[in-house]
Amino acid sequence: MRAAVLSRGAKLLEGLLKGTGCGRRPERVICACGALMESQGLKTKELLTILGPVSYARSMFQCPACNATRYPGDEALDVVGTTRSPGLRRLMARAGSQSTFKEGRDDLRIYAGIEVSPKDVERVAENIGQQMEAWQAREAVCASPKDKALPLLYIAYDGTGVPMTKAELAGRKGKDGPAHTREAKLGCVFTQTTCDAKEFPVRDPDSTTFVGAIETAETFGGRIYGEAVRRGLLCATRVVILGDGAEWIKNLADLHFPRAIVIIDLYHAREHVSQLCKNLFGTDEKQIRQQRIRWWTYLDQGNVEKILVQARRNLPTGTEIRKKAEAELHYLEKNKDRMRYAEFRAQGLFVGSGVVEAGCKTVIGQRLKQSGMEWSLRGANAIIALRCIMKSNRFEDYWESRVS
Repeated sequence: MRAAVLSRGAKLLEGLLKGTGCGRRPERVICACGALMESQGLKTKELLTILGPVSYARSMFQCPACNATRYPGDEALDVVGTTRSPGLRRLMARAGSQSTFKEGRDDLRIYAGIEVSPKDVERVAENIGQQMEAWQAREAVCASPKDKALPLLYIAYDGTGVPMTKAELAGRKGKDGPAHTREAKLGCVFTQTTCDAKEFPVRDPDSTTFVGAIETAETFGGRIYGEAVRRGLLCATRVVILGDGAEWIKNLADLHFPRAIVIIDLYHAREHVSQLCKNLFGTDEKQIRQQRIRWWTYLDQGNVEKILVQARRNLPTGTEIRKKAEAELHYLEKNKDRMRYAEFRAQGLFVGSGVVEAGCKTVIGQRLKQSGMEWSLRGANAIIALRCIMKSNRFEDYWESRVS
């Protein structure tokens, strides 16, 4: 029954398309080189749609100067350079972004009765991802000032490894030998206007948007800045940067958001304090536990100086373990002003970067870090762009922009 209905629908659609892109045109068709293009008659094209295959005839125009061709009918239907309708490409992109391309193929066959190959899903999903990447970049450049000031804008960013093909890893070193991954940088922007009854900050519903790619920190800095501007950075009353103490995160904050409040994620700070305890007290588990609880309390109070004073009194004599302890002390010393957690909480601010860390798992990890996967740079960045748009609830915005 479904097959019969779809077949009938395809015939009706074919009838509706009859005459699209052919016949006399009120305006002239101009080539990109500036020359007037000439009609070369009708050419038939078969399209695969969500209803099934349909065919339609449309006029072909050719430039007498450079021999370039144009099909105004294809432009009107958004099928330039493709044999798949916008509706089908939309389904294929979504399917390819959710799970493996093979599973995406299976979902399309089971749920929609559409027969395509895993390679078809891969090509369409990656192509749409690249187009979304370009659209996102244009949106950031063309962002207009908001009508009203934002009380509080948060910007958080982090990195996570993505398994890559050997060609993409050539000459790269990992922590313990040859590299197996490349770092994908992910950033998110969200807003906050209220706190709950216990004075804990509450993230505004549906306010989180994501951007990301495998790229240098400098390039990513422009990307996250563009998204922040699009979201209202220039009219935000307060701006907060959340992240761990990585040098590239601090450098981007200094460069692009010099007036922002920078907060080191509390849980990362606690991890450094825990490691410091292990370095100072060796195998004495009771002492490690007691000191960790005490210093975590100081950390919650924003009193990093007290931790530093007490820790320096207990520095070990062994050269190697002392170096490790001193490295942790250096981390706390240089970031102490970004760890005033009591002050930040008193202002009703978030002190954890859980949103972007969860994003690393859901936006990137769930799709790109499955067992046995290896990505090309082009493919990984296309799927990251696609998933960022989807997780930002901007999937429909993108398709609407293609109509306008």
